[in-house]
Amino acid sequence: MSSFQNTKLRNPPIVEAVFDVDCDLPPGFDLASLEVPIRARFADQYPKFQTQFLQTFAINAGTDSAPNMSTHRTVQAFQCRHEDEKQLVQLRAQGFSFNRLAPYTSLDDYLPEIERTWRLYVELASPIHIRIIRLRFINRIFLPMAAGKVDLDEFLKLGPRMPDEENLRLCSFLTQQVAIEKNTGHELNLVLTAEAPVDEKLPAILDITVASATITEPTDWPNMLQAIEKLRSLKNHAFFNTLTPECIDLFQS
Repeated sequence: MSSFQNTKLRNPPIVEAVFDVDCDLPPGFDLASLEVPIRARFADQYPKFQTQFLQTFAINAGTDSAPNMSTHRTVQAFQCRHEDEKQLVQLRAQGFSFNRLAPYTSLDDYLPEIERTWRLYVELASPIHIRIIRLRFINRIFLPMAAGKVDLDEFLKLGPRMPDEENLRLCSFLTQQVAIEKNTGHELNLVLTAEAPVDEKLPAILDITVASATITEPTDWPNMLQAIEKLRSLKNHAFFNTLTPECIDLFQS
């Protein structure tokens, strides 16, 4: 376990944090029918409302006639946003999501609101069981460059490597690692990539998703919170063991 696990970062590099719950919903569940009560219950804190649709196409080709195309559009999610659009709640056809954009402080600061909005969702949608609880943290890390170059080994423990580093200059990278935590069965998905340099800095994107597949009662928040804490611990373990101490120091100034 990394010695940095309990480190509180002065300027976390998180640009978006997402709390997801996938649920088993009642037979015949119709998300579209909940639009009016959803608007009413969330309007005080999340006045901006948006509907996401899923549109499907089907082509029926008969032997004796021209192909016939049909379309079908269904409500995929309702999004309720803060006035500043830095925070939003999504009531999805498969469950619930809570998104927080930068500036981000700590998950502890958002857990009371996550619980409050989750309970509203349970009241409105009446989910039967929870199947998956998921946390996703997207970090943008600005690595300092010198003369257009950056020593990735100085900042990344899991940095990419070239087959011939004398003749080949790394211009971009994209790596993905998927793992299962032995003791819990929780899944970790870690993606590391780079964006185009900006002002002599290389923006590295560290995207960490952790998920727990478990059957939990939707009204049992203490049990959900326990799962969230375990997932957060796994996320922190991955974060602090991907970055070097020199990289961690970038978030303390």
